[in-house]
Amino acid sequence: MILSFLFKKMPLRKQVSYLQKKGIMLGSRLKNGRTIYVYMLQNLFVEVYFKDDNTNETPEKLNILQGLHNLNEYLEKEFKEKEFKTTF
Repeated sequence: MILSFLFKKMPLRKQVSYLQKKGIMLGSRLKNGRTIYVYMLQNLFVEVYFKDDNTNETPEKLNILQGLHNLNEYLEKEFKEKEFKTTF
């Protein structure tokens, strides 16, 4: 809980640097032609968008999810939206 509060208060570059040093990269996924990198930091799951989709470039934005339950709900919603878009 304290980690979440402190992490959210950090500047974007510092958040990503901390993720890369202390977190675990779970993988990546594609969304709207972009590669999104997913990290785990204790009970936080963080999606990171980088310039040119390159982890060595400047981070552009983060999406922070607290807990595995929230991550699963988010990914299920994303998957259903993608299915809906490709069906019609």
